[in-house]
Amino acid sequence: MRLGILETVGLAASLIFAIPVGLYGLETFLSGNRALGAGLVIVAVLMVVLPRRLTTPADLPGAVLERVVGTAVKEPDDDDDQ
Repeated sequence: MRLGILETVGLAASLIFAIPVGLYGLETFLSGNRALGAGLVIVAVLMVVLPRRLTTPADLPGAVLERVVGTAVKEPDDDDDQ
């Protein structure tokens, strides 16, 4: 799974916010407050996973265009070159 430049920047931005939440959740979990710590770790994981999995209204035009272009344009086969 290759990421484009914008997707990589988006993932890095998500990680910038998710890592401190996850570390605080882990620290809280280990210090004895299990419910809060586990909840914060789950929130940190969701901060990274959900933007990659959910389709937002802003993503729909790009997805439709990608599907249309993918069906209209076929990649050349190796047999066509001969």
